[in-house]
Amino acid sequence: MSVKHALLALLEHQPMYGYQLRAEFEQRTGTTWPLNVGQVYTTLTRLERDGLAAAEGEDAEGHQVYRITEAGRDEVAAWFTTPVARTQPPRDELAIKLALAVTVPGVDVGTVIQQQRSATMAALQDYTRLKRRAGAPTTAEPADLAWSLVLDSLVFGAEAELRWLDHCEARLRRAATTRPASSTTASAPTTERSVR
Repeated sequence: MSVKHALLALLEHQPMYGYQLRAEFEQRTGTTWPLNVGQVYTTLTRLERDGLAAAEGEDAEGHQVYRITEAGRDEVAAWFTTPVARTQPPRDELAIKLALAVTVPGVDVGTVIQQQRSATMAALQDYTRLKRRAGAPTTAEPADLAWSLVLDSLVFGAEAELRWLDHCEARLRRAATTRPASSTTASAPTTERSVR
């Protein structure tokens, strides 16, 4: 996630100070990715240094207010129109954990998968409850639509993770049946779960 670009996009709407930016970001994303206010102010300092934002003075309560510059507007426009690169995928702790679990002797990979499946299923149920509670977003409230889109992303991500876990389990079963018993370094899943 680019905090820099998110803050610039918010500043494009109106000048704000750090706490306002943090609150706006968290409201629009449903506090899914909470920001540390120190990170916000550090990013604002860098934006100012790079000529993408400028301090415009203090408000009545003494908060330093920032505004976007023309270069900042160009940066936001480029960000919105440039696809998110998939050439350097983010580190996925679960994929790393399973890759290592398969190669480290004595690790019950089936248990690792089952534990993660339970946690992911619980998260999916939580997201589904949040979606029901939020109801259908109206076009009159962009913040509601924004939160709904974030929730959709979380639901789809959890569903994809569950499918991937099923796939891993099936691959481990196949590998366990074709590998000689003496070369097994990780145990195959022990549950009798059907493979999709």
